[in-house]
Amino acid sequence: MKANAKLMASAGIKLLMGLVLVGLLIFLPAGTIHFFNGWLLVAVLFVPMLIAGVVMALRSPELLKKRLNAKEKEDEQKSVVAMSGIMFVASFVVAGLDFRYTWTAMPSWMVWSATALFLLSYIMYAEVMRENTYLSRTIEVQENQKVVDTGLYGIVRHPMYSATVLMFLFMPLVLGSLPSFVIMLAYIPLIIKRIKNEEAVLLRGLDGYADYCRKVRYRIIPFIY
Repeated sequence: MKANAKLMASAGIKLLMGLVLVGLLIFLPAGTIHFFNGWLLVAVLFVPMLIAGVVMALRSPELLKKRLNAKEKEDEQKSVVAMSGIMFVASFVVAGLDFRYTWTAMPSWMVWSATALFLLSYIMYAEVMRENTYLSRTIEVQENQKVVDTGLYGIVRHPMYSATVLMFLFMPLVLGSLPSFVIMLAYIPLIIKRIKNEEAVLLRGLDGYADYCRKVRYRIIPFIY
């Protein structure tokens, strides 16, 4: 019980820190807190995150513990994480500046469509976590890990990354910023770099993964990649 309470406290602190950081990155450049799209993104990003954290804490604390561990062991992944961080900071700051100086204008139907698709991507993300209890934020082969090849994993090898690509590309559209969207496109080559390194690690250390790769040909997008 004490361990779970400590885990939930750690998750709560990280959630709060993330909320504050994202808020600062968006609203400071915007020059105001009266930025509706900024609050919309905060809501659709952090409310589901809070719900998912509580569910994991109650049903699968080990999975929550893995998701909180963000310290990469692979040097190549460290560079991907660093570049992703720079991309996120730039994207959010530019979205705030875009609102402040009205560089671009996006129709409301596009913003709300992006919001709906973002939430659907979040549902996909949650389904992947339900299917694969070995999910970790770091690249590693875990003790007694087995290949998961059912559900979404029977369609693509990395459905988690499929979901995150969609989520990250919809974020700037929720914010109503085309320049921010262009910056976030950098996530595509970064995730490809991450996948190549991850698969090399799994091929070396996870029994059955080579057969799985032959069975499921596509990594994140069926019939494309």
